[in-house]
Amino acid sequence: MYYVAQTDQLVADGVINPVQADEIKSRARSAMIALCVNSLLIAGILAATLGLVFLLASAASVAVCGGLFLGAGLLILRKGAALYRMFGNASALIGAGMLISGTAFELIDKIPDRAGILLALIGSVLAALFFWRFRAGLVQLRFAYGAVLVMAAALHVVGVYGAADQFALSGWPMPLIHFYVFAAIAALGLTLDIRFITALAIIPFGQMLDTGTYYFTAAYVFYSPETTLSILQMGLLIGACLWAISRGDAKMGRQAGVLMIMAFIVANLCFLVGSIWGDVVGESLWGPVYSDFTGDWQAYDAARDVYRAQALEISEGVYAMIWALLLGALIIWAAMSNRRGMFNAAMTFAGIHAYTQMFESFYDEPLAYVIGGLAAIPLAFGLWRLNNAWFKPLSPASTR
Repeated sequence: MYYVAQTDQLVADGVINPVQADEIKSRARSAMIALCVNSLLIAGILAATLGLVFLLASAASVAVCGGLFLGAGLLILRKGAALYRMFGNASALIGAGMLISGTAFELIDKIPDRAGILLALIGSVLAALFFWRFRAGLVQLRFAYGAVLVMAAALHVVGVYGAADQFALSGWPMPLIHFYVFAAIAALGLTLDIRFITALAIIPFGQMLDTGTYYFTAAYVFYSPETTLSILQMGLLIGACLWAISRGDAKMGRQAGVLMIMAFIVANLCFLVGSIWGDVVGESLWGPVYSDFTGDWQAYDAARDVYRAQALEISEGVYAMIWALLLGALIIWAAMSNRRGMFNAAMTFAGIHAYTQMFESFYDEPLAYVIGGLAAIPLAFGLWRLNNAWFKPLSPASTR
């Protein structure tokens, strides 16, 4: 687990010596530089790959050029010195990316009616092949094998969604497809031990209940048609991640931790929607659909009123209070258990919640600020005393 430490203060307190402090700083700097280098390398590979594919705009040219890049990269990786391994990886991945993306564009262009199924099959075969090579291959080729595995998995996912669109799937099959893609992305992130990939798994997981984002002119919108059900869904994922963190190894803990944070963020965004609009549970799933009423607004409104009369409805005020209580409890728990990621996320959404309710609900209620402010003081005192009873005591100066 990563911890935040003030090395200068630790040296001053005699906990570590200056040599150890310098080593901690050096390792932290090395980790940041490695992240920066890898980010630049991946961005350059993606840009060059797609640029060459669109520039050449010919299946034969893309295949020949991609094959040359791939061959040159593999040659450098096998025969070249370690100093030039980065160039070998870049060349091999540009070549592999050109061949894979070129195949995808060619299939979509020439046989669109079967492209989805073919892409899903080709992607699964390539993913299985490079998963095997990643686990059993040479050390200097693991980065290249892992990157091609990501490309193959992306090809497979595009094919799966393409096939779903081709067969016009809707209703209950789509949540199953979203869950399959979620599991595939999470498994890929765990295999490669890359938290960024694991974090992306939250996108199809949220779309199981149509939670997602939408863009239009000068606005980027988060929407959740089923806020209550989505919160429960994210809560289950958070619970599963906590179980995995407690039972798994360090790699499992890293991947489950980032997925837990992503689920927590989505759950809080759903709470934000509910605190403004409330929620009629299940209306978008089991309630009346406007398209079934052939433009008759009155009949649609009557059917919707009938559904709402028998459905569970949670007001925005109830949502706001529950959200505030949960955030307070989570902030205390995260601080006590030293979960800085969860703590930072909870504090961020506490600020968003306070800002939203300040202008949405209590902008003309000064008594609400008095009650909330006075209640926070004994709560802070109680938390300080509880920490001193259970853990290393905090001095009064550290709480100012």
